[in-house]
Amino acid sequence: MRSPLPQTWDLNRFFEGGSHSQAFVQFLEGLRADIAALEQELGRLASGQASNLAASLPSVAGLLQKALLKIREADSFTACLAAENQNDKQAVILAGQVRTIGAAYASASTRFDDLLTRIGSVEWKALLQHPELQGIAYPLEERRALAAEKLPPEQEALVNELAVDGYHGWGELYNTTVSKFRVPFEENGAVVELSAGQAANKMHSPDRAVRERLFHSWEERWAEHADYCADALNHLGGFRIKLYERRGWDSILKEPLAINRMSKETLDAMWGVIEGGKDVFVRYLERKAKLFGVRKLSWHDVDAPVGQGSIHYSYDEGAQLIVEQFHRFSPKMADFAVKAFENGWIEAEDRPGKRPGGFCTSFPIHKETRIFMTYAGTASNVSTLAHELGHGYHQHVMNDLPALAQEYAMNVAETASTFAEMVVSDAAVKAAETEEARLTLLEDKIQRSVAFYMNIHARFLFETAFYEERRKGLVGTDRLNELMLSAQKTAFRDALDQYHPHFWASKLHFYITEVPFYNFPYTFGYMFSTGLYAEALRRGAAFEDQYVALLRDTGRMTVEELAHKHLGVDLRKPDFWQQAMDLSVADVQEFLRLTE
Repeated sequence: MRSPLPQTWDLNRFFEGGSHSQAFVQFLEGLRADIAALEQELGRLASGQASNLAASLPSVAGLLQKALLKIREADSFTACLAAENQNDKQAVILAGQVRTIGAAYASASTRFDDLLTRIGSVEWKALLQHPELQGIAYPLEERRALAAEKLPPEQEALVNELAVDGYHGWGELYNTTVSKFRVPFEENGAVVELSAGQAANKMHSPDRAVRERLFHSWEERWAEHADYCADALNHLGGFRIKLYERRGWDSILKEPLAINRMSKETLDAMWGVIEGGKDVFVRYLERKAKLFGVRKLSWHDVDAPVGQGSIHYSYDEGAQLIVEQFHRFSPKMADFAVKAFENGWIEAEDRPGKRPGGFCTSFPIHKETRIFMTYAGTASNVSTLAHELGHGYHQHVMNDLPALAQEYAMNVAETASTFAEMVVSDAAVKAAETEEARLTLLEDKIQRSVAFYMNIHARFLFETAFYEERRKGLVGTDRLNELMLSAQKTAFRDALDQYHPHFWASKLHFYITEVPFYNFPYTFGYMFSTGLYAEALRRGAAFEDQYVALLRDTGRMTVEELAHKHLGVDLRKPDFWQQAMDLSVADVQEFLRLTE
């Protein structure tokens, strides 16, 4: 790869001029026209006969998918603009326009789905054999079944329209709140104002005094913003509860499970194995506390490096490491990573004004992705970069599929990303030249297990408890803190000395409106990818094509069907999950041995 690699992304490739792009304005006009044409066709079909509807379904499905690709393109562009500069007010305005257009599309989709329910079962089965529909048969079946469980299409359309300024508006209020968030921090004799993303990065400092000082300020600042965050969280939760009640859905998990195409049995089997395997992770936390010279770890210690944290990767070094390890498993994945690094697909520069966190988003019309993060040279940063490249590769192998067949769920999306992360981290541990380096890399790998098995479990427990309380009325900030504290103590088996009661305010994932319960799919992806990784080690080079085949099926079947077809396992039983847990436990046992 050429050096130095660009650390800022190229968005002009899509629409030149950023948030003031005239090309993007014209693109949105075209998208509005496409949706208007779709609505007109749907209106015509709704007033006709079922036979006419069946004959017209392939063409109207084509219109639906054309608009879907354009909406994804527009949404990705505005998301990138808002992330790279939280002070770009025009980007916020554009994102609002895209959400309004998206609401119109969602309403048209609802009408489309309702029309599917009007086709008789015999005619429906024959219709799915049409050449233009075979590739999207599963998502069409899925939409038809779900439409039967929703409100009448006129009411669902009204919900979509009102959600723009209501439901989604509360999510945007949270984003605005975070954009104003600053943590004062004294560094080199001067006080600097850190953004949320910069402060989160510094929380990984090997200097415990720095972490402690920063975490104290972090908690204080989130306490100051807590009322705004509580308003947003309460109204997001209230919207979902009322909508579910109107639809006759009695479980708050019905929609999250449906979105992730998984059963409650699978979710329970996964959490059951995790609960049964936590003892060894408690021993890890206790050993880490001993190494730090404290009785128990504090929240800011959990992700901190053991020792001096001496391993630092420049951006180019991190990129080279990722490409080399990808290549050992999959030359195709390595080639994709090189393309992303060299062609300005990644926004990694460490600068103020960026939003916290990382993400990968796709531009399906251009068949490209863009990755966002703030890179500071830690092993964790390298893992995050590999993780997001995994997302990008997943989309890359699906670019030629119909739009509806590309709509894979979050849990399998996290499978591809976590698999890529695992390929890099495991290879780095095995290639470590000294025991100290091996320990540092191994510990970074274990931190992710703790995140998925304990931190994310705490998020799941909190959100479950929050919705139970929200049914009774608004939940105040003090009570939200209590719920979070209780969830963290339960998930971490009370192994910590200090927790993060305002985590509900600081974590973006609770405020993402597109996907409720933005937590358990991460843990699913981590454990499912662990099982995939074990299979990759067993099969060697032959697994590359099988892996691509699995990824291409992620938008065309349930996760249980996916696992049975490509791995021959039943996710509703604990056996598969236990095998994944055993690999994670082996890492901890090695850590305990190295730190005797």
